[in-house]
Amino acid sequence: MATIAGQARLPAAGDNGFFLRAAIAMVLVIVAGFSLQLAMGRSSFAAPLLVHAHAFVFMGWVAIYLAQNALVASGNLALHRRLGWLAAVWMVPMLGLGVAVTLALVQGGRVPFFFRPLQFLVFDPLSLFTFVGLSGAAIVLRRRTDWHRRLHFCGMATLLGPGFGRLMPMPLLIPWAFEATFVATLLFPIAGVIADWRRTGRVHPAWGRGIAAMVAMLVAIELVTYSPVGTALYGAITAGTPGAAVAPLAFPLPPRAR
Repeated sequence: MATIAGQARLPAAGDNGFFLRAAIAMVLVIVAGFSLQLAMGRSSFAAPLLVHAHAFVFMGWVAIYLAQNALVASGNLALHRRLGWLAAVWMVPMLGLGVAVTLALVQGGRVPFFFRPLQFLVFDPLSLFTFVGLSGAAIVLRRRTDWHRRLHFCGMATLLGPGFGRLMPMPLLIPWAFEATFVATLLFPIAGVIADWRRTGRVHPAWGRGIAAMVAMLVAIELVTYSPVGTALYGAITAGTPGAAVAPLAFPLPPRAR
């Protein structure tokens, strides 16, 4: 997704087709995941206002990402650049509301039972910071369309965990539920690598940078989760809240077992 005005040339038609099809697939993963939860009665609209605000901003980004790819594919770069300004600003509430919802769930002792509470506290914000970092790098490199769109693509891939997590049998994946969703998100950048190779016989270095950032995120999450730093962080954040009574590295009981 291109963001903010630049003078980059219009990419090749084959390249456009891949990024548009991939954007549609990403949107389908997210929409299908959340729709399934709603259909199965695992979520409802009776959520706090903070959750609704987060959902609105998150789905707004998804819509912007798809629209930006569609605009590039149709050759409407002028509107694409103008919408890019909105996309750049949109990342601020994405980060703020995402972190706020994570804190509210952890402090309320309401972390999904297939995640360790401390791991949840760490991976949600770090995923968002990785998304912002990759998207920010894409903005800086907005005049280099080849780098720009691939880094944005990897940034978007980091947001697919909630979608995949609602489609995968998460209780059956304990104790590796988070790691399993991470592997699923990597499928999209890997598809980009394969698409480059098939189209040009080469792999663009932006894929390596994006995938390396995602893997570094995973390593950081694991290191913090199982370290004294993570335990101290959890204690400080949950102090005086119901979450303080929840063991940071123990899986909560399923709802029906409580």
